[in-house]
Amino acid sequence: MSRTLHLAEQLISCASVTPDDAGCQSILAARLLALGFDCETIISGPDHFRVTNLWAKFKGFSPVAHTGRAQAAPDLIAPRTLVFAGHTDVVPTGPLEQWTSPPFSPTHRAGVLYGRGAADMKTSIAAMVVAVEEFLATHPQPNLSIAFLITSDEEGPSVDGTAVIVQQLKARGEVLDYCIVGEPTSVDQLGDMIKNGRRGTLSGKLTVKGLQGHIAYPHLAKNPIHDLAPALAELVATEWDKGNKFFPATSWQVSNVHGGTGASNIIPGELVLDFNFRFSTESTADSLKARLEAVLQKHKLDYALKWTLGGQPFLTTPGELVQAITESIKAETGVLTELSTTGGTSDGRFIASICPQLIEFGPINASIHKIDEHVLVSSLDPLKNIYKGVLARLAAL
Repeated sequence: MSRTLHLAEQLISCASVTPDDAGCQSILAARLLALGFDCETIISGPDHFRVTNLWAKFKGFSPVAHTGRAQAAPDLIAPRTLVFAGHTDVVPTGPLEQWTSPPFSPTHRAGVLYGRGAADMKTSIAAMVVAVEEFLATHPQPNLSIAFLITSDEEGPSVDGTAVIVQQLKARGEVLDYCIVGEPTSVDQLGDMIKNGRRGTLSGKLTVKGLQGHIAYPHLAKNPIHDLAPALAELVATEWDKGNKFFPATSWQVSNVHGGTGASNIIPGELVLDFNFRFSTESTADSLKARLEAVLQKHKLDYALKWTLGGQPFLTTPGELVQAITESIKAETGVLTELSTTGGTSDGRFIASICPQLIEFGPINASIHKIDEHVLVSSLDPLKNIYKGVLARLAAL
């Protein structure tokens, strides 16, 4: 059996529904300790939502000489650092009776591996670990520092996972140069798409205040639904920006509207509207807030507004990391990959604040979060080889 497949099956067998790691990181740490990694477990979160995080860094890299202009002799410094990042937690299974095989019993059918986390993202983590094992077998002291950043809180609130590790790394002055997040990014075949950025996400909860009254006496009430309607039409029609060559235009979407008591003869006293911006680097959270509130004030609404910034947009322009992974994909699969910033958020939004070059790359994403989640068995070793090719290319720089 492929070593990548074997490790993937071990991880899938752990019922690691957010925030429970269920032993996945212990399996990973044992493999990494054997390679010479320092492994640190960081527990975070309240008692009812304990999150397990793993930060592991290779000790055996070869320092490189660096001479500053004011120095008489060269100093030996650590080389650039490549971080493999991912999450061991998975989303809930949904109705067990709808699964063809038990979600935490890895099962093969017609060349396909089934199980919760098969695509998102336990096979990526397995491929990363085996890629590092094979790379270090031939490069025991590489001119590259290697690290792993693994959390069990990516599919949940994402408060006590990667964000916590990043804050600790910032406090320590840890320098990260490159990061690969193992999110499932491929669409039709392995390697046809990687993410070199993500849009920002900004949510709002708008409460429009009115005056409750009998529907037969509208002059004695104030209907917040009617008051909001013109402003809502203007917001829907607004062009927030045009995007750029890496990002689509910023979008604004309403997700929920709540108003009224349920009775048909009462004018409601307030209306609550939930909305979200997915924004490009052409806009900022502050500029979007200001423009939206200007519309509300223009229409003289009596309102309260609560904002939640879920993540800033980030972008890795083509450079060393993008070149290394596109070349590795082409060498392994023959595929010319597409750079994309589409889709939802990932933990890359936290890591990007301390790492200038970050991409996301993993297996086909068609079955993620679905019943009978799966991945092609034939894609696992090519995925591992691509990660290993990135290691070799960056170490050679």
